[in-house]
Amino acid sequence: MNVEIKGIHVEVTKRVQDYIDLKMPRLDYARDLIVDFLLNISREKSLFKLDTTLNFRWGASKHVGVENFDLNKGIDDLYDKLEAVIEKERSRVKDHHKKQEPGPGEE
Repeated sequence: MNVEIKGIHVEVTKRVQDYIDLKMPRLDYARDLIVDFLLNISREKSLFKLDTTLNFRWGASKHVGVENFDLNKGIDDLYDKLEAVIEKERSRVKDHHKKQEPGPGEE
């Protein structure tokens, strides 16, 4: 999984990078499903916006975003949403493959 973190109007400090790295193991179960993990952190006045684009190996792309006044709380909220989106996409793909496979006695 390629991970890219950008700061827009905010510097991604070592402390922020370490906090994001601390949260990454929450997505280890999907490491082989995700090709790119692109995270943009922007700041408008006192509000932090975190926007993530996930590119899956089967070509799907999902965009997840959160806003929060506290950057660390925003990162926590983002990972909560990411886990839900990844699980939904993973189950959608599994269901799709089940529908394509012929059952017993079918050809």
